[in-house]
Amino acid sequence: MIELGVNIDHVATLRQARRTWEPDPVWAAVEAHLGGADGITVHLREDRRHINDDDVRRLRELTQVKLNLEMAATDEMVGIACRLKPEMAMLVPEGRHEVTTEGGLDIVGQEARLKDVIARLADAGIVTSVFIDAEIPQIEAAARIGARVCEIHTGPYAHAFHNAGRDTEAPTVIGELAKVKAAGEAVRGLGMRFNAGHALNYYNVQPIARLAGVRELHIGHAIVSRAVFVGLREAVAEMKRLMREAAAPSA
Repeated sequence: MIELGVNIDHVATLRQARRTWEPDPVWAAVEAHLGGADGITVHLREDRRHINDDDVRRLRELTQVKLNLEMAATDEMVGIACRLKPEMAMLVPEGRHEVTTEGGLDIVGQEARLKDVIARLADAGIVTSVFIDAEIPQIEAAARIGARVCEIHTGPYAHAFHNAGRDTEAPTVIGELAKVKAAGEAVRGLGMRFNAGHALNYYNVQPIARLAGVRELHIGHAIVSRAVFVGLREAVAEMKRLMREAAAPSA
C-alpha cells in the first residue's frame, strides 16, 4: 500500500524567520503522524539553515514514526546518521545557495565514493535511498552501488503540470509522467524500491500515486503550506486520502 512521508523542513524555516524556538519540528512530526503520515523526512544541511542537529536527535528520541534523513554524502553526515540510526538515509545533492534540492544526485559521476558511503550506512543497519532524476543510467548506477531505494525526482513533471494549466492531458505532462513511469519500472526491475517526490501537491499528486509499484511519496512544502490554514493534521490526512484514492485498484 502506498505510503506518505511528510517533509517538515519548512516548519523549521518558519521558526528560523524569527530565530526563536517555535514552531517545534518535533511537535509537527507528532501532528503529521496523527494525520496519517507513515514517515517523517528532514534534511540536515551542511549550513543547518532550518533543521538542526538537536531537531534530528529529538525526532529520533521522542517520536514513534519512521524517520528519513535527507543528507549529502559527506563524512560528517554519514557519522551523524550512523549515530542516530534513522530508518532510512536519503542521499541528495546539496548546493549552498539553492532554495531547495535542484535536480537528482549524479551517481554515474561518483560511483566509487557513493558505494563506500552506502556500505558504511548499511553496516550501521540503515536503509539507503538515492534521490535521482528519471534517467536509466542513474538507476542502473544506483543498483551497482547498493542502493535499496530510488526516489525518482518528480520536479520536471510537477513543473510541466503547472505550466500546462494543470491539464493532465497536455503532451508535456504526459511525456514527463511517462519518464517517471519508465524509471519506476526500471527501479523495480533491478530489485530496488520505487519512491517518488519533489514539488508534488494536492493537484498533481494523483497521477504519480497511480503509477504501478510506487511505494512511498515524500511531500513537504504543499502540506506545510496548507497547514497554515487547516492545521497540519488535516493537511496530512487530505494528502493521504488523495494518494490512497488514486492508488486504489479499479473495481
